[in-house]
Order: sequence, then C-alpha cells, then structure tokens
Amino acid sequence: MLGDLPLADLLRGHQLRHLIHPTKHTPILGRRRAAMIQSRVRMVALVFGLLTPLWIAIDMMVFSWPLSGQLMGLRLAASAAFLTLAWESHPCEDIRSAWIRLGALLAIPTLFFTISHPLLYAEGTDDLRVAVTAGYGYLPFVMVAGLSVFPLTALEGALFATPMLAAHLGAGFYGSLVLPFPSYLSALWLLLLIAVVATLAAMSQLHFMIALLEQAAHDVLTGAFSRRIGEELLKLQVANAQRSRQPLSTVFVDLDDFKAVNDRYGHDEGDRVLRHAATTIRSMLRESDALVRWGGEEFLLIMPDTPVSGAMIAVERMRTAGFGKRPDGSLQTASVGVAEQNTDRLFDWEALVDLADQRMYQAKQSGKNRVVSAASADASA
Repeated sequence: MLGDLPLADLLRGHQLRHLIHPTKHTPILGRRRAAMIQSRVRMVALVFGLLTPLWIAIDMMVFSWPLSGQLMGLRLAASAAFLTLAWESHPCEDIRSAWIRLGALLAIPTLFFTISHPLLYAEGTDDLRVAVTAGYGYLPFVMVAGLSVFPLTALEGALFATPMLAAHLGAGFYGSLVLPFPSYLSALWLLLLIAVVATLAAMSQLHFMIALLEQAAHDVLTGAFSRRIGEELLKLQVANAQRSRQPLSTVFVDLDDFKAVNDRYGHDEGDRVLRHAATTIRSMLRESDALVRWGGEEFLLIMPDTPVSGAMIAVERMRTAGFGKRPDGSLQTASVGVAEQNTDRLFDWEALVDLADQRMYQAKQSGKNRVVSAASADASA
C-alpha cells in the first residue's frame, strides 16, 4: 500500500500519471508542492548547516595537517551554502523554482563528497581513521535517503538521485573509501535500492498531498471548486493573462429567488436545485474553464483566453439550457454579471470579481433573469 490506499486504487490512470510525471499537475497543485518543497529544503538545509561544522573537531583530532585544514575549509564552505539556502525566504511561485532549490540542496553534499573523496583516499591506516573516513563514504546513502522528505514524482526522484549515484559510482572506480571494489558493487546496488525506496516514499507524500488537495478543493454538494481554491486559481489565471496578454473573463452567476426554495420546500430541495444548476453550468464549460461555488447560491466562472464575446456566448447557452426546475415545476433562472480583465482594465483578481458581482446585482435590480456585461452596463448608463 502507498499513501494508505490499496495499490489498485492508486494505479488508476490519472492518479498514476500524477505520481510518475509532473507535467499533468494543475497550477494549484504545482504551487502547493513548490511551497512544501521550499519549506523542507530550508528545514533540511538549516539542520545540515548547523551540524556540518561540528565534525571539524573530529577531523582535527584524527587527520594531520594540511588534510584536516582542507576538510575544515570544505565543511565551512558547505555549512555556509546550507545556511544560505535555509535563509532564502523568497516564496517559490512555481515548481521550477522549487526544483532549483532542491537541486542546490543536493548539489552541496554531492560536491562535498566528490572533492573530499580524493583527499581521504588511502588515509585509513588505523581503525579510528577507517571509521572516520567511512563517515564520508556513506554520505551518498544519507542524501539519497533524504529524498523521502519531499513530495516528488517518480521521474523527479530518479533525476534528483542520479547525481549522487553517479558520484558514488565514480568514487568506486577511483577507489572506495570503505570497501574493496567487488564489495563496493554490492554497496552500489544497495544505494540504488535505497533510492527506489526513498522515491516511493516521496511519491506517497505526493499522493497524500493530492488526496488532501482534492478533498479541500471541491464543494461536496455541487462538485464545483471551493471558494478558497477558486481564489488561488483566479490569482494564477490573472497573472498568466497579464504575462501572455490574453483575455480572461469572470462570470458571476446568482440563482434567482433561491431563498424562497429553502424557506418553502426545505434545504433538501434547495440542495437538489443547486446540484442541478451546477451540473448545467459545468456541462457548458470548456476543460480549461473553472466553476467555483462562491457562496450559497452564487457561482463564479473563470474563463481563461476568453473575451467578453466568448463569455456571453457561453452564458447564453446556459440560459437556453436552463438552470433546472424549481420544486413547483417552474424554471430556475439566474442573474449574471460578466467582467473581462483587458476590456475592463482590471489586473487585480479581487477587483475583477467585485466588478462581475456588481454587474450581477445590476441584473437583479433590472428585473432578474438577465445578463450585464461592459457593453450593457455602458448602455444603461
């Protein structure tokens, strides 16, 4: 079992793709994963930054000068690099930034091992020196096992483990610090197994994160995105639209006279109306669009790469299809407000939503079952 779920459930198509390769991850998952990787990079870097110099005293006692001085210099440089990573507090905006930080974290011990290995080779002339030298030789095992701390895909785990595996292999050809070459090959096989187990543990963390995010991301009743996730998604889409100079439409939908359904027929009937309305709206959206339950009977549609004209076409399709029926058999209608980032010159997600909300209220005040956009708002003014 992985992530406390049966393997058969884990190996469903979309879940397996998410655990093997990162390209299918949603922007929200990428953002959350980037934040967690950064947080754990800082934590690990702080621990190693504080612990690495403590070994200097042992090196000074065991090894003669100038070797002990060279090792001290390496340790101080590695500690400074670790602490620099630990103090890097600028938030990761995307998964690529997190990869850079994780790559830097793993590069420090890889370089340390690669440089220290030739210095220490053939220094083990007594039991104490052999024991201390072995501590350097086992560094790749520690770092590869450390991959289990991060939520990674299988591909990422393999890529991040490869440099340390290559450094260990190269050291073996140069001359192992710990084992004769035949035994060293067995140790390399063990290191590979540790890398596989650590990657599986990292995938388990990722799977758990995906499950939690999916649970928190969707409104249980309607299946739409929750407001909290919707706000995060809208921030990303506004930033993407600004960078690419593409249109971004938001559509605010409020079901008309919904309170009367709950008051007269009860909340069960009200829930049925909400589910039907959400199903109708979702069926009219593209895969790239997002439906958010903003509150009560209010829904927000996020439509990237969509000008006002495109959003109006989608809204008219929804109104033609209808938003379901009320318990008395009458049609459920909705008041709709439309705002578009470039047309309305709004580049703040909150302002964009507020404008769509204001136009929805204009539709309410104009008699309900109406749509208000920039053109209709200007005409009425």
